[in-house]
Formats: sequence, C-alpha cells, structure tokens
Amino acid sequence: MMRTSAAAAGAIYGEGGRVAVEDSVLGEVLADVLAAAHRIAPSEIAGLVQETAVRLGLSQASVYVADVQQHELVALPGPAQAELLVQGRPVQLETIAVDTSLAGRAYRTESVQTAADRDTGRGWLPLVDGIERIGVLKVAAPVLDAAMLVRCKALASLTAMILATKQYCSDVLIQTVRTRPMTLQAELLWAFVPPRTIGTTAVTSSAVLEPAYEIGGDAFDHSLAGTLLHLTLLDAMGHDLASGGCSAVALAACRSTRRAGGSLVDIAEQIDRTLARWIPDRLLTCLIADLDTATGRLDWINCGHPAPLLLREGRIVTGALDRPPHLPLGLDSAAPPPQVHTARLQPGDRVLMFTDGVTEARSPGGELFGEHRLADTVVRAMTDGLPAPEALRRLIQQILRHQDQQLRDDATILLTEWHPQPRPPAGR
Repeated sequence: MMRTSAAAAGAIYGEGGRVAVEDSVLGEVLADVLAAAHRIAPSEIAGLVQETAVRLGLSQASVYVADVQQHELVALPGPAQAELLVQGRPVQLETIAVDTSLAGRAYRTESVQTAADRDTGRGWLPLVDGIERIGVLKVAAPVLDAAMLVRCKALASLTAMILATKQYCSDVLIQTVRTRPMTLQAELLWAFVPPRTIGTTAVTSSAVLEPAYEIGGDAFDHSLAGTLLHLTLLDAMGHDLASGGCSAVALAACRSTRRAGGSLVDIAEQIDRTLARWIPDRLLTCLIADLDTATGRLDWINCGHPAPLLLREGRIVTGALDRPPHLPLGLDSAAPPPQVHTARLQPGDRVLMFTDGVTEARSPGGELFGEHRLADTVVRAMTDGLPAPEALRRLIQQILRHQDQQLRDDATILLTEWHPQPRPPAGR
C-alpha cells in the first residue's frame, strides 16, 4: 500500500487540510499518477514524471537523486540505462555537484530555486519525503509563475513519495546512488539502518555514516512512537564482517526488546546477552536514549561510549551530559545493570552523539579533530539557518578534509534537535 507523505499532503491541501488551490487539472493529473505509481517499475519513474509535467503545462521535468555521500545529484536512469545498471555494465548518468550548483542549493537548503532564461523559466525543487532529503526535481516552463510553481511543488512532493516507496526494494535506484561497490560489511549495515533523517513538528533526528562504502562496526537507529523518540548509536570493535554482524545483531536485539515494551536497561542487557552468546569476544560501546518530545526529558544509558554533547544557544554546555559510563556490551559479566541518566532539555536544544572515529580523526600532521571543532561546525551551520541534515553533511565533509579523505576509523554522528511548537495563548 502506498503511503501519503506529509509533504505531498501539504503541497496539495495547505494548512488545516483546506484546498490551497482550486485546480481541477492538478487534482486529476495527480490522481492518475497515484494510480499508475503502484505498479510502476523504477526505470519508468523518470518517464512518468516527464509525461505528468507536460500534462501540467511544463515543458520539462527531470529527477535527480543524491548519491550515498551526498556529493552529487544523479539523473534517474531510463529503461535502457537501468538494464545496463543491473547487468553491471558502465552507464553514463548526468551528475550535478551538490556544493556548487543551483540544483545543489535547492537540495542543501530544501528550498525552491529559480532562474529565468530568455525564452523559458527554469526551477529546481527539493525532493523531500517527510523531512528526509532524496534529491531534486528540475522543471522548465514558458512561464514559471506562482500558479505554475504550485503545480511544480505538488509534482515534486508526489515524486518524492514515489521514490521513497521504491528505493529500498529496487537495485536500480540503489545502484544509481552509488559511485562504487560496497564492502560486504557496509552492505550489511546499510540494510539495517533506518532513513538518515526522521522527525515531527517537535523533533528532528538526523545521522551520517562514513566511510559510506567501507563502514564496518558503527550503526545507528532512531524511531518515533507517539511522543517518544528512541535513539541508539553503536560502535562495535573492529572493521570486518564480524564487526558489521555485531552491530546488526545489536540493532535487532534493541528493536526486538523495545517493540516488546522493554526499558532502556532491558535493551542494554538483551544486547549484552545476545552478543556474549552468539558473537563472543566482540565488544560494543553504545548510547541508548529516549527523548520525550512533549516534555523534553532525555533518558539515556552510556555503555563505554563517548559522552553526548548538549548544544544550547550556539555553544556547548560543558559537562551537561557527562556521566560515568557503564562497561561495554558483549561481556555478559556479573556487573550490576547500567544506570539510566536523565536530563531536561530546553526548546531549541541539540544533542550530538558520535563515535570515537569522529573526534579522534587525525590530520596528516597528527592533529585531532576534537569535540570543540565538532560542535563548532554544527553550530555554525545551524546558525546559518541550515536544516540538521545539511549541518551533518557539512560536518562529515570537514572531517574527511581534516583526515585528507582517508578515515582510519568509522565515523558516525547522530544529531537530535528538540523544537516543540509554542503553545497557543490560553482561551484560544
């Protein structure tokens, strides 16, 4: 069953569910696309979007998706190119740099970008499913006025929804966003981790992992259940397939326990027992947390992991989340259960979780990246008004530059921002 994303609903219906634009053509066309999208092959998405664009009065619409490392925007393949992809043969797909193009600006800022040529209007619209960035939609029309942009936004929202429903079960779409093969352990971990960005009006959680094609023991999880946001960050010992398996098993133990109503302590103990029984001699450090998005209460367990950082009003609140860590997991020792720590967040607070490969990244001269540079990069990006996913994209790029593009350890970052909506005045 196809799910209707919040982005698509917002573009079509506007605030409060009321129809934003009385456009019978738009409604009819989108209904036809929804009906066709259920059984469409991934290689036919680009053609469907172009056909739909023409029906809406556009002259062109092209779909570009972000590659795994978010360096480039890659044009969706058509049927002939898709056939070559699945055969493992070389395919030349158009690419656009994320950092130096108008298309990239639409992706980075999640905003519409337009440019006028002599005889036509051109625009780039972000493709966002919920708050997960997927790519951009390139459009062209004789006149790209406000009314036409409403149609373009609806088409972009619907395109993002179609891509989101197809991308995890299509080798064509997966191969499109990869620039080279993945190691076996990286393939394993990417199959287990959730979308990089999730959220609601009250909270945003976003993650990045590097080296994307060789990552071994790092993994993350985030999940929403009512007003509760669950967060997990794992770092398994080593960088081989057993390390990837260790993290994958730990994620499965976490989810199984959580979904059965288990507490944070239950989750940690289940991971500990599972690793000790099935993957002995492999240790794992982790942060496991719950954030109540209604109250700002943060509960967490630290098992041998670097302490999370609290960012408030553009600075680190020194020591705010420092607590004595429990032993790493996988020992199945007779030690007492890990302690649950608690803190109260303020609206606008950001919690930054990371693996030691981030702060211990060394430059060719031996200089550590460090916690302060880590926090400063995030604060600067978000002070500029950039969304959390873009702040992390810039951060991981800076870490790679610091280490001359050669990470010696996995580097994973999970950034959570609590931004509750203000309550209306009493009596309203």
